[in-house]
Amino acid sequence: MKVILESGFLFRAADYGPEVSAILALDGDGERLMPLVMERCSSEAARERLRAASPPRLFAGARAPEMVLCGLYVYFSCFEEAHALTQDIETPEASYWHAIVHRQEPNAENAAYWFRQVGAHPIFPMLAVADPFAFIEMCEQARQQPGSEMEARALAMQRAEWQVLFDYCARTKRRDESRRGTHECVRYETGT
Repeated sequence: MKVILESGFLFRAADYGPEVSAILALDGDGERLMPLVMERCSSEAARERLRAASPPRLFAGARAPEMVLCGLYVYFSCFEEAHALTQDIETPEASYWHAIVHRQEPNAENAAYWFRQVGAHPIFPMLAVADPFAFIEMCEQARQQPGSEMEARALAMQRAEWQVLFDYCARTKRRDESRRGTHECVRYETGT
């Protein structure tokens, strides 16, 4: 599998307000390379702040406030909390986060199920994701090759995917129009 990352989107934690920026600052400001397997929450301080958060207040005006909160739990590798938030919400965004959670569980079959529920998500063209199922397979292979180039690519792609989906859930339709075409492109290609 060949992976191409094309720069364009600049993730800035400050774009999401001072409180979200402060939470992201607890571990990498939104630039953290999340592990391919969620093992434990990377920041107990972040977990406590997120548990106390009110999504409508923290993410006022966001397209999907609960899913922005879910994205933060995913970012900090808080598996149980992220999974619980996706359970009862039937939207493409909830299905997408649910798929990511299971990809990082790792449970490739369950991740594939949830990606099928996503359908043609609006961020796919921004990511140029031709096949999210190929990325599941890449992550499966990369986990077997710690320290490899494949693992490094998978981690970078996962971060770009997180940033774009988080941004999509957090922004309003007005901001949506102003940022069109400025996202990181992540391409999945089969072959050598």
